[in-house]
Amino acid sequence: MRLLEGKTAVITGGSRGIGKGIALRFASEGANIAITNIVDNEEFAEAVREIAALGVKAKGYVSDASVFSDAENVIDEIVRDFGTVDILVNNAGITRDTLLMRMTEEQWDQVLTVNLKSVFNLTKAAIKPMMKQKSGSIVNMSSVVGVNGNAGQANYSASKAGIIGFTKSVAKELGSRNVRCNAIAPGFILTEMTSKLPDDVKSDWISKIPLRRGGLPEDVANVALFLASDLSSYVTGQTIHVCGGMAV
Repeated sequence: MRLLEGKTAVITGGSRGIGKGIALRFASEGANIAITNIVDNEEFAEAVREIAALGVKAKGYVSDASVFSDAENVIDEIVRDFGTVDILVNNAGITRDTLLMRMTEEQWDQVLTVNLKSVFNLTKAAIKPMMKQKSGSIVNMSSVVGVNGNAGQANYSASKAGIIGFTKSVAKELGSRNVRCNAIAPGFILTEMTSKLPDDVKSDWISKIPLRRGGLPEDVANVALFLASDLSSYVTGQTIHVCGGMAV
């Protein structure tokens, strides 16, 4: 039997990069998949088709995770369509990098709203069916810069550090209901976002990584699978680094 057979997983920002990698990995282990995206485009539709091709039920939902009412509505809709929510992966996120002295209030607010408030929004909505069934796993996407900080990313670092604190608190609140909550802190992962960086910047990052390579979405997806499945049934409130040793 596959690790997530019969489970329903909700993944925000699931049309590309790490989110898509997690969706495909979960589907390969039997999970039915609901992915969300802020816009309805061909990339989003193609991601749903790729997931469904693995033989599971898959559906895409256009929803803004940073809007409280949108989060509540999309979880209600997913429960109607799939019957329940067993796994939530809070993956949606943006960057607005610049030094603090140049950072605008709008750049600060955008990143904190999309990256951190969305985690509150979706988690608050998803724990209702999870508490009712007395089981569930929440996986929040943090970052190594949420632990170590990084120049030019005060807003992003703050949002990702907030996710770690939120994760620990939720784990303590919901443990008695058999609902687990953990975080993943990826390092330098090779995605569409990082592919836009200049080659010298990418080389500089990779030279500082003990494993001497950038990570792949699959590297993060494998850890997400562990946290979503019963393999981690006694793991909650933890942050697992997937960074090739960057944070050592």
